[in-house]
Amino acid sequence: MGKLSITILSVLLFVSAYAQKPQLDTKGRLISMDSVNLFSMVQPIPDNYMFSDTGYNIWCGSVVKGKNGKFYMLYSRWPRAYGHYAWLPSSEIALAKADKPEGPYKHVKVVFKPRGNQYWDGVCTHNPAAIEYKGKYYLYYMGTTGKSVVKQPASSRDTSWWEYRNHQRIGVAVADDPEGEWKRFDQPVLDVSKDSTAFDALMVSNPAITVDDKGRAILVYKQVAKNNSMKGGKVRFGVAFANSLLGPYTKHTEPIFQAKQKDNDKVWMVAEDPYIWTYKGKIYAIVTDVAGFFTNKEAALALLSSKDGIDWQPTPFPKVVPQRLKLANGTMADDKLERPCLYTEKGVPKLLFGALGFEKRKYSVNVAVPLK
Repeated sequence: MGKLSITILSVLLFVSAYAQKPQLDTKGRLISMDSVNLFSMVQPIPDNYMFSDTGYNIWCGSVVKGKNGKFYMLYSRWPRAYGHYAWLPSSEIALAKADKPEGPYKHVKVVFKPRGNQYWDGVCTHNPAAIEYKGKYYLYYMGTTGKSVVKQPASSRDTSWWEYRNHQRIGVAVADDPEGEWKRFDQPVLDVSKDSTAFDALMVSNPAITVDDKGRAILVYKQVAKNNSMKGGKVRFGVAFANSLLGPYTKHTEPIFQAKQKDNDKVWMVAEDPYIWTYKGKIYAIVTDVAGFFTNKEAALALLSSKDGIDWQPTPFPKVVPQRLKLANGTMADDKLERPCLYTEKGVPKLLFGALGFEKRKYSVNVAVPLK
């Protein structure tokens, strides 16, 4: 190898190393999220960074900081004995509290108890996504209802299970304090479209929420189309906009997170479980890379960005976490991380929360993945 080749290689290695290190200003604030390589920051998960409950499966942890300096996790839970699929119809949203962002978290209370199947969210609440804005706390969530009895342990082979799946809608609740009373409403903040041919004609769920630099609320959500079957058609994600976090929302008509792949239209699901946030004029999303279109199947989660909430592209470093995470005891997790939630300080990513199943999902916990 000649001197010129060695010099070029050295420069490329230097540039690569520099690009993978988050770039900070003189006050320690992140300059651009596009400079961040989350994949290179992932560390093994310590035992005390796991939030678990011997009686319940835990899923969907969304973390916010309280005015008192404490950290609060809004999470989904349902009895372990009912099995993984019992999140429908047995999930309820609960609250846990910690002194530090990584925990340890301790259960405080159930936020939403069942209130009767006459309500749109009266049987099951799930998918919490919490955000603090102008001194108030907003909790987006999925709610569903039904009259059928799902046999336990639950299974998607049970036709009654699909009644609850297809009645999923998105709601919002508001509180002055995470430990206080959460006011929820008798109507969902986002319902299915009346047009039977719409991408979200069958059900909506999995809300992700942020507010852009102009004060516009941006709501990303799962949508399923009708196709004359219980399962429905393709699973995609949509986006809706509002001037207030309480709505009303105006939907964008086409799906988002549409990877530019020739076989994109053939796959049942492209992405799943988004977490979104706004930083310095851009909107970012961490999504499950279901089809591997964003990371070439090299990562479980992908990092995307958008200027308007509609057109989404992979960032320069789209890989977020590997398919299997390492635990601090040296073993590997036997399931992929799902339901991400990113905790940052001055814009710098510090922890990636997510749901993790164990023993083929006999039970599940929420973990905080250290980012270094």
